[in-house]
Amino acid sequence: MTIESDPSYPAHWEADVVLRDGGTARIRPITTEDAGRLVSFYEQVSDESKYYRFFAPYPRLSDRDVHRFTHHDYVDRVGLAATIGGEFIGTVRYDRIGADGRPASGPADEAEVAFLVQDAHQGRGVASTLLEHIGAVARERGIRRFAAEVLPANTKMIKVFTDAGYQQKRSFEDGSVHLTLDLEPTAESLAVQRAREQRAEAHSVQRLLAPGSVAVVGVSRSGAGVGAAALRNLRDSGFHGHLYAVNEAVTRDLLDGVRAYRTIDAIDAPVDLAVIAVPADRVPEAVAACGEHGVQGLVVLSAGYGESGPDGLARQRELVRQVRSYGMRLIGPNAYGVINTAPEVELNASLTPAPIPTRGRIGLFTQSGAIGIALLSALLRRGEGLSSFVSAGNRADVSGNDILQYWYDDEATDVALLYLETLGNPRKFTRLARRTAAVKPVVVAKGGRHSPAGHVVPDTRLPEATVSALLRQAGVIRVDTVTELVDVGLLLAAQPLPAGPRIAILGNSESLGILTYDACLTQGLQPLPPLDLTTAAAPADFRTALTEALRSEDCDAVVVTAIPWVSEDAPADDLAGALREAVAAYPGKPVAVVHVELAELVEALSAVRGAPHPAPSRSWGPAADPAPRAPAGPLSAAGDSIPSYPAAERAVKAVAEAVRYGQWRRATADDDGRVPEYEDIDEAGTADRLARLLTDVDPDAVLTLTDRDARELLAAYGIRVLPTLPAPSADAAVRAAGVLGYPVALKTTAPHLRHRADLGGVRLDLTNEAELRRSYEELTDALGKPAELQPVVQAMVARGVDTVVRSVIDPAAGAVLSFGLAGVASELLGDTAHRLVPATDRDAAGLIRSIRTAPLLFGWRGSDPVDTPALEELLLRLSRLVDDHPEVIGVSLEPVVVAAEGVSALSATVRVAHPPARGDLGPRTLPSY
Repeated sequence: MTIESDPSYPAHWEADVVLRDGGTARIRPITTEDAGRLVSFYEQVSDESKYYRFFAPYPRLSDRDVHRFTHHDYVDRVGLAATIGGEFIGTVRYDRIGADGRPASGPADEAEVAFLVQDAHQGRGVASTLLEHIGAVARERGIRRFAAEVLPANTKMIKVFTDAGYQQKRSFEDGSVHLTLDLEPTAESLAVQRAREQRAEAHSVQRLLAPGSVAVVGVSRSGAGVGAAALRNLRDSGFHGHLYAVNEAVTRDLLDGVRAYRTIDAIDAPVDLAVIAVPADRVPEAVAACGEHGVQGLVVLSAGYGESGPDGLARQRELVRQVRSYGMRLIGPNAYGVINTAPEVELNASLTPAPIPTRGRIGLFTQSGAIGIALLSALLRRGEGLSSFVSAGNRADVSGNDILQYWYDDEATDVALLYLETLGNPRKFTRLARRTAAVKPVVVAKGGRHSPAGHVVPDTRLPEATVSALLRQAGVIRVDTVTELVDVGLLLAAQPLPAGPRIAILGNSESLGILTYDACLTQGLQPLPPLDLTTAAAPADFRTALTEALRSEDCDAVVVTAIPWVSEDAPADDLAGALREAVAAYPGKPVAVVHVELAELVEALSAVRGAPHPAPSRSWGPAADPAPRAPAGPLSAAGDSIPSYPAAERAVKAVAEAVRYGQWRRATADDDGRVPEYEDIDEAGTADRLARLLTDVDPDAVLTLTDRDARELLAAYGIRVLPTLPAPSADAAVRAAGVLGYPVALKTTAPHLRHRADLGGVRLDLTNEAELRRSYEELTDALGKPAELQPVVQAMVARGVDTVVRSVIDPAAGAVLSFGLAGVASELLGDTAHRLVPATDRDAAGLIRSIRTAPLLFGWRGSDPVDTPALEELLLRLSRLVDDHPEVIGVSLEPVVVAAEGVSALSATVRVAHPPARGDLGPRTLPSY
């Protein structure tokens, strides 16, 4: 059913979800057209499950039952179904009831809820997922509580309710368990939802990366083409599972030494993963065959989709719908493939031929195949291995978010490297990145910073420095190039985190040491004077100097510089061995090597020299892991590999990023901050107010609130904006001053003069009627007529520092809180700081201290410090408003005067719009296309 056939049909309730075992299902409202599906579903449910649902033997549904369960008004009676392949696997419904337990309409806010899940799909998390979605629907329709009657023997369903994390009451009445659930989300329910989301999405990726069997669909008989290349790479990688080739014209049992079949359904065994390499117009047929055969996931190498224009994008959307209808997940289309180096898997389902990087501790995700080739080549060239690699192409389904979920508790991955062109779901990305970064480094190189016309990457209104700051707030290490991505990843994968910014420099070249010293200063590090060992230094001299540096309490990391010897008596292997010995003896500090024209030293220092990468256990040292945390995998032992760099700037950049990440880890471990609760916030009243304001607003329109509406909305969150009174004439200005009380300010509010004190549109500290009339006359004589200037009168507040506080929804970053000082100088220099919403108390404190002009708030040049705690509270209250109500898409408080005691917002602009149907705080869903 569609909105066109039934305008009441709530299409925004439709969602694709990942179940506990990694498979997918679609959740949608049940309609009048589902009678046949409902009957078929019920026939496949066991008698025991029917008894648990109806409290009595109920072998079949009557016509009346079918009509009742398929006819809903989507307000007081709602039914949702979980489907795979278009068929029901589970259902849930609620019926609104009154205080007497009988059917009712609003404002009654309680509903009875009941579930039924097909026995073959029980244990997959279907009921818990349906509960999340029916709960969100109920809240949308004004229902605040669910009531459920469950037989005591139905322990599975009782567990679904009790494990959901909602506040609940439980009693035993008339032989059944009576449960009442408060549907208001709690910290516990949100934690439960996100933990389930992580397990499900991680499992879905694990099924793609560790299949027991793989079929390549589209293998040419000649051995040429993409499909044949993928098959060879799978075969040559030593894949431990079963491997099949599929070609509809095959006439022999083997293709390139692999068992061959005309169709995938001719394979008389399960197929976990299918690699599809047929032309785009034949992909739907291949997907259908895979779905019917029970394939769990697809890697689609075929091109001709979103990258090729509008028609290709439509083809891509249909591909995602088709794949998900069978409960599968998709990497691609236009993918480069996946690699898993785990010894029990050894999967190379990509277009990269041997040799590929061997087993290591780096996980690698990229959208671009070309960037993937470059990154794999760089790792191979520099002797570093990887744990897993995903090049997702158009990432129509599986994205960087899914891979982060997998890497979070993947014991084989210690460092996550991502090349991204967009953040996808930005709120979810930063949430996942922050959680992952708390246990292992996340390094991101982001392309698409300057999107050309017609490019599909959504642009951002934020400057690049701001995007970097927001990512850094989430603990992400942001780099600018793929070279830096590898440079930083190599150091983090092989070395412990530095305990601080003090850097020792030693080597056999004074000039190279000075370059390294300068690079450290540029990166904000604290370098010690370089130790010049002279060009006569032997490997033993390097070992002694490095040992001393590592033993010293005066440094936190060491950079070793090396140039070629004139003599050939000290080969690279000897130097590498000497450095390894020192690091092995004192493994607590990171070491990086800068070399000039010593290519053989790279291989000698690498732990990966044609053999599998060992992975003995060690900890991150000074940046202790916060608790609770996911189990982190063992890291490669300090000294196994010492990263080397051909330039001082590259080595120091990697060390600097490790220093900053270590500082973030320690800070978040000690205090990750909290989002404070304020008892005077009226969340429910604000929601009602916004609903009224948006009643007559078109779905895609934006409404700028009147000054009065803006003040009232902000006041509900404890943000007071000083009122202004219009002054269309001098007499009106005098009357306004009489109401407000002297002293007053006279200001113009015309758009071209608003917040432009530099143009003379503001008169302050007017203490009497004569001064006010004189200022009014000067203002109108200089700038224009009152009707053009739109003057207002406002009471004066205590003098302080003028600041600007804003919150906006950015298309590439989500909800962002911004702060800076008022005035053209700050605006010209771009001296504005940003934090992601919701901001914690730690974020707010860091926000006001991160602008370059922050000293003006703390008593610069003998001035009085201002009330920064009050300013932080204002920021946190605004963050709560925007986070609680996605309808608020923009707030500007300008100026906010921060005095020695208290803050005063003198002007506010608020923009609101209808929120997106589902956000990151809603029930679990996959992105829709």
